[in-house]
Amino acid sequence: MPWKETSVMNERMKFISRLLSGEKMSPLCREFGVSRVTGYKIWNRY
Repeated sequence: MPWKETSVMNERMKFISRLLSGEKMSPLCREFGVSRVTGYKIWNRY
């Protein structure tokens, strides 16, 4: 199975949409491989 190619912006929008749907910040940051500081920066920029 080939790897799927995604852009940084698409990944950020997936991250934001999952936060908006009610998921918690810490598990999402772990799953996406970013620190919580970075997660909150992405959230605040949104």
